Amino acid sequence: MVNFLHALRRRRAKQPTPHSGADQHGDQRVAVIGLGRFGSSLANELMRRGWDVLGVDTNVQIVQRLSDDLTHTAVADCTDPEALRQLGVHEFTSAVVGIGTDIEASILIASNLLEAEVPNIWAKAISRQHGQILERLGVHHVVLPEHEMGERVAHLVTGRMLDFIEFDDDYALVKTVAPEVATGVALGESGVRSKYGVTVVGIKRPGEGFTYATAETVIAKGDVIIVTGKTQAVESFAELS
Repeated sequence: MVNFLHALRRRRAKQPTPHSGADQHGDQRVAVIGLGRFGSSLANELMRRGWDVLGVDTNVQIVQRLSDDLTHTAVADCTDPEALRQLGVHEFTSAVVGIGTDIEASILIASNLLEAEVPNIWAKAISRQHGQILERLGVHHVVLPEHEMGERVAHLVTGRMLDFIEFDDDYALVKTVAPEVATGVALGESGVRSKYGVTVVGIKRPGEGFTYATAETVIAKGDVIIVTGKTQAVESFAELS
């Protein structure tokens, strides 16, 4: 049995605001295990969104630093399944394994969460091999934040894109300055979709906010647009002059 160095700290849970999505998502309790930069940032953002967050780490100083920010905190070694049981993590609908550098601990904790039948498990991986192991274990969602951010920044550095998000099914969302081929004529008449295989879904003119694009929208030189489509198609379209 794990000897807890820091008793489970509780404070009044934040009440969900009308916009927190509590009605839409039901149980909004999540355990974040591993409170390094990734885990602590995630935990704080979930708190901001009105979730009830249990933050767990083996480092006493880290837990003490975050104890006033999160709903619950505990110092525990979650490679021991008894630690998870004492914390009641098996009663949560979601858990995140934020540990990356200690691959063995990451795998053990993920296995314990699966054994506890937590229905929605996310885990951070530091390499594709690490991610593949987690997926084979049965982890529901595996993220490679450093790798994914590296790919994203590479797109921004090497091209005309202002932002780039790629999804698992070879589909991407791109923010870019409108190329000349898309300007001066209504989108419904420009043939952008048929010629380039992309769809313009939003537009922002200098000094104005983003608005939805319609078939009647006429893009002007200098407008910033949001484009969706297959990754290669949006990459090619963003590179047009």
